Amino acid sequence: MAANVLRSPKAVEMSVYVVRAFVRMREELAANATILKRLAEIDRTLLEHDGALRTLWQRLQPLLAPPPEPPRRRMGFHATNS
Repeated sequence: MAANVLRSPKAVEMSVYVVRAFVRMREELAANATILKRLAEIDRTLLEHDGALRTLWQRLQPLLAPPPEPPRRRMGFHATNS
């Protein structure tokens, strides 16, 4: 706007500088939006994998526990209550 009013080379130069600054700012914001979108996708994927790993761990827990000891047979004479 200053270039239109002042019509000097310095005003034109500053006007171009301001326009370039706004263009660069828009590009940076677009890049940030892309990065944020990608981070959201990664976060969602990690949450899905976390849930799958938690389910897998819960199913493996019984297999990792030591087996119960078999019942021991009592030796000797045992009276029956019949």
